Amino acid sequence: MSDSMKNAIIIGAGPAGLTAAYELLTKTDIVPIIFEQDGQPGGLSKTIDFHGNKIDIGGHRFFSKSEKVVNWWLQFLPLDPADNHKDFHIQYRGNSAAYNHSAYAVTDDNQVMMLRPRKSRIFFENRFFDYPLQLSVQTLRKLGFYKTIRIAFTYVRAKWFPRKPEQSLADFFCNRFGSELYHTFFEDYTRKVWGVPCEKLPATWGKQRVKDLNIGKLIKHAFKTLFNTNTSIHQDGTSTSLIEQFMYPRFGPGQMWETVAGEIRKRGGKIYYHSTATALNAGSEGRLVSAEVTNNITGITTTHEGDYFFSTMPVRELVTKLRHLPVPEEVRQAAGSLEYRDFLIVGILASSLAIKEKNKDFTDNWIYIQDRGIRAGRIQFFHNWSPYMVQSPGDIWMGVEYFCNETDAFWLQEDKAIAAEAVGEMEAIGLLNAEEVKDTFVVKVKKAYPSYFGGYDQFSIVQRFLDGIENLYLVGRNGMHRYNNSDHSMLTAMAAVENILTGRKDKKNIWEINTDDEYHEEKTA
Repeated sequence: MSDSMKNAIIIGAGPAGLTAAYELLTKTDIVPIIFEQDGQPGGLSKTIDFHGNKIDIGGHRFFSKSEKVVNWWLQFLPLDPADNHKDFHIQYRGNSAAYNHSAYAVTDDNQVMMLRPRKSRIFFENRFFDYPLQLSVQTLRKLGFYKTIRIAFTYVRAKWFPRKPEQSLADFFCNRFGSELYHTFFEDYTRKVWGVPCEKLPATWGKQRVKDLNIGKLIKHAFKTLFNTNTSIHQDGTSTSLIEQFMYPRFGPGQMWETVAGEIRKRGGKIYYHSTATALNAGSEGRLVSAEVTNNITGITTTHEGDYFFSTMPVRELVTKLRHLPVPEEVRQAAGSLEYRDFLIVGILASSLAIKEKNKDFTDNWIYIQDRGIRAGRIQFFHNWSPYMVQSPGDIWMGVEYFCNETDAFWLQEDKAIAAEAVGEMEAIGLLNAEEVKDTFVVKVKKAYPSYFGGYDQFSIVQRFLDGIENLYLVGRNGMHRYNNSDHSMLTAMAAVENILTGRKDKKNIWEINTDDEYHEEKTA
């Protein structure tokens, strides 16, 4: 590397870190150097292989309202020609353009994205409800006359007499859906995810994740889908919760990030796996000048100089790793009080399901478990995401998801005991027979979800301090302590690189992603 060439230290090889690296390589002369503590790229979007059966951690639909993001994906994994979308159109913000096959030529039949139908349901009181709820006789029959009347009555009451001020997530849900529907389909599942009641979560979480979805939108969507199915990539005008199809890499989301990582290396970027950043050193002017990185296998620590620094590590850890920089005590305390929710998924390989749909196979992508008596929060069916996710065609390959803390007794059990409980719960709800189970596999993910309780109300103190470090850019979910989707994480990285290109000093535009109208998943009127 020449003396004049600059480099960027990137901590984390997830969607945000890899996007930042690729953008730097294609738009600047800055060389990215990525340090990833795991042994593979992708972060929370990686794909784990278990004897040829692939696990998607958390379920990743490739869907975005951002045309920039969709085109970015398609340059690496074009749409599968087998999906026959010759007349397929991309719609975005009122504009429509035909999908250009020649722009994204398929050179490898396995290096493609497939178009997949979305099907998800809620399991509540031993019944399956379509998600989003469908306006149908079947749904009303399952809810029952009394509950249906209560849902209608409390919704009207919420419209006439909304909770003010709208402070908690409970307030947010009740104002949009009414208290009866909130207690039926939102309250218990949300508590499973976060481990605290909705009353302890801020309304800002709902505004970011659910935005303005409400009963009116559900009814409008239900009527609309009776006569028309939205087949655009962007699902323009459709809430994220209501999208009907999405793109998906043939071998899971990790295929995208493994492809991107390979291209980064081809273009001269560097990626070091099993490497943990243990310190970030500042110079006399308050800018970061180097990172100390420890190899998790050899234990050797090396120092790497950098001109720019991108961090996707949890903010709580980042603050403790700053060296030669006066960190105010209030910043340390605020960062130390940030909380996270951990995630655990049990892969269950079975020869068949105990349940069959009438005249068709069980085609769900995932099922939300609303019942309090079941610890599991959600179930994925990997073979329905893509038939290439399972080694032996015909096998059932499912993932039972649990939201917990790494200090919980459940988390601390041996994997065998955790898997046995997952199988038992799947038997209890009628999905599986234990004798049909062929194998199990447990994956634990720490700090999967930045929490919006605990010290989150003091996060602005930490944000202002870190934004004041001129050459440090916080990007991605944990890097910004924000529950971003993959496309939002990518957009934060793109915005950070754009700031370097244009010489922009403030980082407001990065923080506006997923909050400002320009980046809303829902098109504004």
